This record gives sequence, structure tokens and C-alpha cells, in this order.
Amino acid sequence: MQQANPLWGAPRIHGELLKLGIAVAQSTVARYLLRPRKPPSQTWRTFLTNHLAQTAAIDFFTVPTATFRVLFVLVVLSHERRRVVHFGVTEHPTEDWALQQMREAFPWDDAPRYVLRDRDAIYGRDFADLTRDMGMEKVLTAPRSPWQNPYVERLIGSIRRECLDHVIVWNQGSLCRILQSYFAYYQRSRTHLALAKDAPESRAVEKPQHGRIAVIPQVGGLHHRYQRQAA
Repeated sequence: MQQANPLWGAPRIHGELLKLGIAVAQSTVARYLLRPRKPPSQTWRTFLTNHLAQTAAIDFFTVPTATFRVLFVLVVLSHERRRVVHFGVTEHPTEDWALQQMREAFPWDDAPRYVLRDRDAIYGRDFADLTRDMGMEKVLTAPRSPWQNPYVERLIGSIRRECLDHVIVWNQGSLCRILQSYFAYYQRSRTHLALAKDAPESRAVEKPQHGRIAVIPQVGGLHHRYQRQAA
């Protein structure tokens, strides 16, 4: 698994082994892994544990293209299961565009109680009015304090380290396809420490009697899913 997924560490591989019904300690997995050439990225401290199931976080990040353009990505993340509710890509972000992304993220009466965001100027008065009308209370981070929005910041870091740092983005369409592929892996396959090494869309534990282990490439072969299939 480490050879096929060089970006994975012991916790991720241990999570996959648990889903395959292989009972082994994480310390044992770590003992047999090759040491990475650089230290692992810093982990984010837990934040806003109260109202976890009632909070969504939003944030922008930028992606340069091979043609020297800059694309802006807005992600909407549910805190409860680290689930990506919605994302949008644009070359020219405006407040009207951001308003439409929120409508698409929460089209009916399923909006969370709180929305956590920074103080970017794109979130103007109309944006605040829309979220209030949707029944959401805004929670603003302090200026220049990304650590106060840890879950979405960690998601963005994962997107960069596990996907965008290893692919070439040509244009808006190609970035949308890349992110759709990564989020499909992120939601259904990737195990998370905060979820007891389960995926946002929970994966059942597969016993050895369910069959042999099959390797399924995901995100263009950058990552893999391991599951048991009957012979």
C-alpha cells in the first residue's frame, strides 16, 4: 500500500487495513513503513467542538493553471462528518457568484445553524443577509487567523498535498473534473483520524471471508481503495 500510495502515512494505511478486516496495531504498521524524506505536515488543533453537527465552514483557495491564470475555488464543508457539501470554481469571483454557491450548497431547508468564515471582502452585506434569511448565524474568525477555521483549512491542505501538487491544471473545466474525482475519493474511501478512521460516507468493515483484496485506483491512480471481492 505504501508503494502504491506514497502520500499515505501509518494512520491512513492502518485505516484501510481495518476496513479490510485485518486486525493490526497502528504502531506495527508504522514500524514497517519507510521513513518519509520530509516531516509530516503540522496537524490542526480541534476547534469549535460545540455545535459540531450544526456548523458548516466555507473558504476560498487559489489554483494556478498551466496557462498562468489563477482560478478561485470555494469549498463548503460540514463539520459533523468532514463532508464536502459543495464546491465551485471561477476565474472571476464576485459576491453574486458566492451567493449562488450558497444557494446551491443548501437549496432547501437543510442549512446548518452556523456558518464559519473569514472576513474576506467578497462576503458583503448581501451575503450576510442571505445567510441570515437561510437561518444561518455567521461566526467570523479574527483577522489573519486561519487556524480559527481549522477543518476547512485542513481540507484545503489535503487537497493540495494529496491532489493538486501532483497534477497539471489546464483550465476551469479540468480543475472541476480533478476536484470531482478527488472529492469522490475523499467522501467514500479516504479514512479520517477524527472519524475513528472511517470515511465521511461510512465504510463497512469487510471480513476476510468476504473474499480477496482488490485494488481500485482512484484520482487517476494517485490514490487507491482496497476492498474485498468474492473470487
